Amino acid sequence: MDILVRTPDGKRMRERTDAPVSSKTAARRWAEAREHQLALNGRPQRRVVPTVLEFGPRYITEYCEANRQKPSTIIQKKLIIDYYLKHRVGSKKLDQVTDSDVQKLKADLRDLSPKTTNNALVCLNTMLKSAVEWHVIDRMPCTIKLLKVPRTLEPKFYEPHQYERLVEVARELDPRIELFVLLGGDAGLRCGEIIALEQSDVELRRGYLVVRRSEWEGHLTVPKSGRERKVTLTARLKVALTRNRHLRGDRVLWRDDGHEKVTQVLLAKWMSRAQRRAGLKVTGGIHILRHTFCSRLAMAGASTKAIQELAGHQQISTTQQYMHLSPAAKSEAIALLDRGEDLKAEGAAPADLDAGRGAGVEQTGLEGGAQKTTPRDS
Repeated sequence: MDILVRTPDGKRMRERTDAPVSSKTAARRWAEAREHQLALNGRPQRRVVPTVLEFGPRYITEYCEANRQKPSTIIQKKLIIDYYLKHRVGSKKLDQVTDSDVQKLKADLRDLSPKTTNNALVCLNTMLKSAVEWHVIDRMPCTIKLLKVPRTLEPKFYEPHQYERLVEVARELDPRIELFVLLGGDAGLRCGEIIALEQSDVELRRGYLVVRRSEWEGHLTVPKSGRERKVTLTARLKVALTRNRHLRGDRVLWRDDGHEKVTQVLLAKWMSRAQRRAGLKVTGGIHILRHTFCSRLAMAGASTKAIQELAGHQQISTTQQYMHLSPAAKSEAIALLDRGEDLKAEGAAPADLDAGRGAGVEQTGLEGGAQKTTPRDS
């Protein structure tokens, strides 16, 4: 069909196309309807689809920042776009990213850990889904499947005697270092939560502290779980907090070199000093204190739910990484056998079995549920 339309302002529009119908009469009716539509609305403008790189700033602003993701997450997304996506799929229009492009991206990142590669894939996936949601493109142009991540090993933690040695030498070095170690190992606070802990968050008379905020490179955010939590103080942590009361600022930990607050770098230095003095491997790693806290609770027989609440884990699966250390869980499992739970599952009565054994006979199961008693061998 050859359709020619002249608009009231004198512009001419011409459209030559095949009618989507087969008969001549139906094609003429379709062309007349199309002519009427063009006269009323004009020719629809062709949508300009941005490239992945061009869409990046909007994705960061209207998705990451608008959904109030943590500053560390936003910075990570920016780095992923700059380092992993820019030179591989950055020049591709959003609706032209194919399954082959995704596989090439996986191949290019094969030297990185599966988790890092998955972070890049998730970033690309959420970018494309946002573009569909905002009507930038009509549909997802590809399917993105994540890599299988190997099962992680159990978290590293200090054995009780190692941790007690660390606390002892931290006390000798500096009361602030002792307090820092106890906040991690006796209360389970993360590094950012230790930095952001304020004196008003500590209730010494009631014997607990409230974790309300976390700090990362100067950015104050909520804790990782997204909600505050209350942690009961151990006796020695309460003493350390009492000795540490000061008028140097709002934060619990303070420094005497003129700077306003402690930083992650300073805490890592404190940790390295304590590790070196205690004869432990010097890593400066702070998160091992939190792992030690959870492990100590598990070894002491605390329930999974209690550990989850005290540590502020979002997922119970995170807490279950420590439960293999719980002697209570293993004792309870053996107690099931003592109570004859396996026999109950098959419909047998443990009491009847014990009575039969006491009479000097043994029971032999027969077909149809019949039982036969025979004298024991002498």
